[in-house]
Amino acid sequence: MEQVSFRLKPGQLLFEEIEKGVKEKGIKAGVLLSIVAGLQNARLRMAGSDADDQIVKEWDEPFEVVSGTGTVSLDGCHIHVSLSDKNGNVIGGHLKDGCVVKYTAEIVIGIFDDVEYKRIFDEETGFKELEVV
Repeated sequence: MEQVSFRLKPGQLLFEEIEKGVKEKGIKAGVLLSIVAGLQNARLRMAGSDADDQIVKEWDEPFEVVSGTGTVSLDGCHIHVSLSDKNGNVIGGHLKDGCVVKYTAEIVIGIFDDVEYKRIFDEETGFKELEVV
């Protein structure tokens, strides 16, 4: 397994830059191994969201990313994060676009060369779901 590591700087957008990095490196199948970051704000899709009725919450306050996991590919990234606020309270969910890096974000992605991840629309869930080819 190979890896790619990169750092995001203040003002960059977390999800968008991860997707950009995946595309620039041509990653067909990868896993988010580590994400260490401080954010100015947060935007997450919450558990229980249906494709037609997504529950997306936004917070305009600083957070630390205390954990993150996900699958990444040229066909799309599916990332979940846990975030801690200034009081240590933790929230989590599906990472959405629009989360601005406050100080830094350190990203490490493991790359698999023997498979490819595709996102195929699933009529049952209403979302594009992972298919391994």
